[in-house]
Amino acid sequence: MIHTAYVTLLHPEAGTGAGQSALHQPKAEIGAGDGLGSCQKQLIALHQRLLGTEKESLKRSRDLNTILDELKQSVSAKKNATENLINITKWKVWNNTSKRTMQLTNVFSYLPHLLDHDDSLQPNVLIGQGRTAVSMVIGIPTVKRDKQTYLMDTLSSLLRELSHEERNDCVIVVLVAEVDMTHVRSIADSVNSMFPKEVKSGLIEVISPPASFYPDLSNLKETLGDTQERVRWRTKQNLDYSFLMLYAQPKGTYYVQLEDDVIARPTFFQSMKAFADQQSSTDWIVLEFSQLGFIGKLFRSSHLPLIIDFFLMFYKDKPIDWLLDHFLWVKVCNPEKDAKHCESEKANVRIRYRPSLFQHVGTHSSLPGKVQNLKDKDFEKILYRSHANPAADVSTTLKIYQEFTLEKAYKGENYFWAFAPVAGDYIKFNFSKPLLIDGYVFKTGNSEHPGDKLFSTAVDILPGDKSLMAKGGLPNDSKYQVTEDGYLRIDAFENGVAEQSIDPSIGNIEAIRLSILSESPVWVLLSEIGIKIAKTENIQTREKQ
Repeated sequence: MIHTAYVTLLHPEAGTGAGQSALHQPKAEIGAGDGLGSCQKQLIALHQRLLGTEKESLKRSRDLNTILDELKQSVSAKKNATENLINITKWKVWNNTSKRTMQLTNVFSYLPHLLDHDDSLQPNVLIGQGRTAVSMVIGIPTVKRDKQTYLMDTLSSLLRELSHEERNDCVIVVLVAEVDMTHVRSIADSVNSMFPKEVKSGLIEVISPPASFYPDLSNLKETLGDTQERVRWRTKQNLDYSFLMLYAQPKGTYYVQLEDDVIARPTFFQSMKAFADQQSSTDWIVLEFSQLGFIGKLFRSSHLPLIIDFFLMFYKDKPIDWLLDHFLWVKVCNPEKDAKHCESEKANVRIRYRPSLFQHVGTHSSLPGKVQNLKDKDFEKILYRSHANPAADVSTTLKIYQEFTLEKAYKGENYFWAFAPVAGDYIKFNFSKPLLIDGYVFKTGNSEHPGDKLFSTAVDILPGDKSLMAKGGLPNDSKYQVTEDGYLRIDAFENGVAEQSIDPSIGNIEAIRLSILSESPVWVLLSEIGIKIAKTENIQTREKQ
C-alpha cells in the first residue's frame, strides 16, 4: 500500500485544501517550481514500481506457500516410507539373521511391539549344548510358585524312565518363564547341580524369554467371567507356550508339551515314539498321552508354525487347551453339521493313547491362591519294574519297611523299601556262580515316593578272578578303585540312578554291591533291579503295578 506522504506530494491540493492546483498556475509563475514537477514525476514512477513490486511479492508469497505445502507432504510421505522400510528391514533381519535360533511365523502381526526390540525373540540360553536332530523335544515351562515347586521331581521322573539310547535321542527344554534373572539363574543352577551329567551331554536345556517379549498385560479385557488377575495369568501362559514352541520347533521330529508338575510312566518315551511312528494317517494333528489340559500333547514339529500362529492370534481370549480345540474345529468341522459330527471329525486328528503316560501331581497352581487337584483317571501307576535276573543270594544291612523286602524286589514281585541308610550300609547280590555280566540298572524312587532315592552310593563288583587285584592286572588301571575288602568300585549313583555296561575284560563276577557312603535324610526305595548276563538277548521285561 502507498503511504499518505506519497499522496500528498503527488497531489498538494489534497493536503492544503487550496482552490487550484499548482499545475494550473500561469507559466510565468511555474518556472520557479520546475524542481517540484520533476520530483512529482519521480514519485509517480516510484509509485508504479512499488505497485509492481507489491504484486510480484504477493505472487511469490503464494508460490512459496505452495512449495511449503508440497515440502510438508513430501517430508511426511518420506517419514512414513522410512518407518515402513525400517519395519520391513527388521522383519527381514529377524527372519534371516544367522544368530537367530527360532523360526518365526507371523509373530510380528500379533505382537507388533517386538519390532521395537532387537532381542525380543532371542532366548536367554542359560544351559544348553545346542542339541538338534533328535526324535523328540520335550518342552516344560515353569514359573515361580508361592508355596511349592515340583520341577526337580518332574525332571527326576522323566530321566528315571529314559534308557541310555533314549537319552541320546531327545532333548528336554525347560523354559523358566520369568524376567527376574536372579530367579531364572537360581533355577538353572539347581538343574545344573542336580543333573550335571544330563546338562553336560545336552539332554537338558534351560532357557528364559527376554523381558521385551511380553507386551503390556496390565489392562487386559476381562472375558469368560474371569478376574483381571486370572486373565493376565492365562494370557501370559499362552505366550509362554508359544515362545517355548518357537524355540523347540527346529530341534526334532516331534514336540511334546508337558508341565512342571507331572510324573511319567515307565517306557513313556518308547511308547510315544512307537505310537507316533505307527500312525498310518498323515492327517493327525495332535496325539494325546494325557487327558488333562495341555499335558502330554505331541505334535509334529513341522506343524508347529501354523499352530503357534493360531495361539498368538487369540492369546488374549481363551486358555491354551481351549484354543487347541478351536484350532481343530477350524481344521475339520463343518458348520453345517451337528456337534456329534464335529467331535467325530476331531477324533480323527486328535488321537488318544491309553493308558495315560503322564499324571498331574501338583496341588498348588502357578496362579496364586489356586489349588489344583486334577488327576488323570487313565493313568496307571507303575511303582516298580521287574527283570529276569540271574539266580543270586540277596542281603542288606538296611532296616526293611513291612513287606517290601529285597528278595521280592529282585524277583520282580514288588519294590524294595527301607528306612534311611547310614554310612557303611549296603545292598548285595551274590550270584550262585560267577557270571559274565553285560550290564546293570538300579533305579530308586517311584511315582508315589519320588524322593526316596539312593544318594552318595557306589556300585562295587567282586571279580571271580582274584589275580585282577594284582598291580597292573586291572583294565584301565587308573579308572577303578580297589576297596579294602577286594571289590572294584566302578560306578556311583547319580540322581538316584546307576546304569552302566561292565567291561568284559574284567571277566566273571561273583557279586554286585551297592555301598552307601554317607548318611541319608530320606528312606530308600529301589524300584528297579536289572542285571543282564552277557550274550543273552531279549531278556523279557515285565511291568507290574
